[in-house]
Order: sequence, then C-alpha cells, then structure tokens
Amino acid sequence: MPCRNRKYSSQPVAGIGRWTFAEFFAGIGLMRMGLEAAGWTIAFANDIDEDKQAMYDAHFRDASDHFILEDIHKLDARRVPTVTLATASFPCTDLSLAGMRRGLGGRHSSAYWGFIRILAELEARRPPIVLLENVTGFLTSHHGRDFHDALLALNRLGYAVDAVVLDAERFVPQSRARLFVIGSQINTGELQCPRESPGFYQSTLRPRALADFIFAHPDIAWELRALPEPPRREMQLTDILEDLPETSPFWWSKSRTEYLLSQMSPKHHAELQRMKSGSSCTYGTVFRRVRNGRSMAELRTDGIAGCLRTPRGGSGRQIVVKAGHGNVRARLLTPKECARLMGADGFCIEASLNKALFGFGDAVCVSAVTWLAENHLNPLAAELLGSKQHAAIGGAV
Repeated sequence: MPCRNRKYSSQPVAGIGRWTFAEFFAGIGLMRMGLEAAGWTIAFANDIDEDKQAMYDAHFRDASDHFILEDIHKLDARRVPTVTLATASFPCTDLSLAGMRRGLGGRHSSAYWGFIRILAELEARRPPIVLLENVTGFLTSHHGRDFHDALLALNRLGYAVDAVVLDAERFVPQSRARLFVIGSQINTGELQCPRESPGFYQSTLRPRALADFIFAHPDIAWELRALPEPPRREMQLTDILEDLPETSPFWWSKSRTEYLLSQMSPKHHAELQRMKSGSSCTYGTVFRRVRNGRSMAELRTDGIAGCLRTPRGGSGRQIVVKAGHGNVRARLLTPKECARLMGADGFCIEASLNKALFGFGDAVCVSAVTWLAENHLNPLAAELLGSKQHAAIGGAV
C-alpha cells in the first residue's frame, strides 16, 4: 500500500488504533486504504460484486476474515460487528445521467435504503459516526428531494449531519469531485442552524449549490464543522503515466488512432496538431462523448485526467494521447495508471483490463478519504471517545 503523504498529514491522535470501521459497498477497498492511512482499522466489509471482491482479495490478504459477499438488502445486521464508523459508497448510477436520474428509488442507488435498514437494526450497537460518499449529482437528484430524504433518514437514526464536496484533483491529477456526508451522534452546537444567507456557508468545500441547500433546509439537523483548505496538488498527469515502449500492445494501431482523430472537433484537432508539431512529446487525455447524436472525441491538455468511469460503452474508457516529433500515439489508461489516479499506487492488480478499469472507475480516491479522515473524522472520533456515552463503542475492535 502507498505511504501516507507526510506533507499534508496531521499528527496522529493518541489511541487511534482502537477506531474501527465497517465498509459497506466496499468495492475493491479504496475507502479502506484511505482510512487505514489515517489510522483506522477494518472490521467488516460488504459488497455484491464478485469481480470487485476478487480484486479486494488479491490486494488484502485478510479479506476472508471480514468480507461478506451479499446483497445489502439481504444482509443480516447481526453479522455486522460493533464499530466506531460505518461507510457507504453506495451506487451512483441512478443519481447521474447514466441512470437517467431515477434517484434513490432507482434499482441501483436504492441500495442506500438497505444501508439505512442495517443502521436501524443495529439499534444500541449503531456506530457513532457514518460516512457517505457519492457523485455531486446526489445533491440535485430530483431537485434535491433525494438528498433531503437521505439526510432526514440519518437524522431519524440519531445522526446530525455535515456535508462537503471534495475533489480528488486536490491530491492527484484527476478531476473527480465527490459529495461526502458525515453523520455523528454528537451535538456541539457549533453551526447547527442556517444563519443570515447561503453565503455564510459557502467555501471551497461547500460550494454555492451545497451552501444554498444547507440554508434552505433548516428542518435537517446539521452539525457543520470548520475545516482547513484542502492542499494544492503538485502532481501532474505525466507523473502517473507508465513509460511504455513503442512496441507495447497497449498502443493502438495507426488506423485506430486515425479514427479517433477523425472524431475530434476542429478546435480539438487543431490542439492535437500543435502537440504533434512540438519538439518534445506531450500528453493529453480523451473521452468519447455523444454530441448531437454523434460520437465525438474530446481532448484535454491541462495536465489532469478526466474523471475515471466504469467502462460501460466506449465513453467510459479514458484514452491517453502522446504527440510530438510529428507523431501521434493513442492508448487506454493502464490499470496501474488508474490506481495511481485514485491515490492507490502499489495496489495489487491481478484482474483483466476491463475488470480493473471497472473496479477503479467505481471507487473513491484514497488520498481524499485520508485527508477527510485526518481533518474531520479523527477529531470527531476523539470527541466521541471522550464522552461516556460512546466510550465502549469507541474502543471496539
């Protein structure tokens, strides 16, 4: 596993080794990697996808001790151990355009209610902290009604909530903004009620849309916390790319590359020609998107990859282009490059290309989770450990 980024890490909290978590919708385990880098200990993991479980097993040799392959709607809450934190990176499909915005009532994203059922059935063993992670479309799904219903469900279980938008681009060269919700059974009264105007809440971590939502929903029990500014990324796209030889099978044929170029708009094609005529090789990334009923190849050259996605159809596969000295080469991102873009350099990958792309495209950025844990979850857990109410739960292993 990769080491913690010491430049951005905070001082560890005494007794942190006692903090345990259950990871629902665990996927390939990147939420686990992020939390472990901040000092947390895994106690339970659950997912329904056999291919993701296989990737999890290949990297985490202790998987058989705690990983349960099961539909969350069928999972028996009695199989979940007592922990400090429960995480849920539930399916985003129905919260995005890919799922036609069906919302929390859709076939995939409705799994959130399975997580709520588990929390409810845990009763006295309910973890004092929960962490949700999903696409920013969660905030606007069904004009905000889905997000509102989801937060009220946590309120009814005794959790006051905080919400932030954190972009992986702050840590790795990938544009990947995600909405995180932190629920806690603690009430400090720091910032509970909307005040003055939406701008009161607005910041890097709470952009205008989220600030407006907080201000407009005083019926939700909020527990907002002041957080530091996320770090500025130093890494560029070229820092994560593998140095593949010209003979590597990853590189596309000339005809396949030319077809990709033929799908570019005049503007993007001109930019690629500029790269091609350069005296040194430079890199960009390409996504295929449907524009006005036509597949278009859109080039990005700002040193940041687009958001990794699951490879459902051609648009889900991110392409790397290398141009210079009069030549252009193209290929898909490699699994190792996907791991690096997710802050998971060193992840043991034994899956096929398609399965690896799916596993990483459906995961959470490790570095973002670690930062959020160090700056929000750890101080929160320290407060909970100091309370008589949660002393026993905080020390559970």
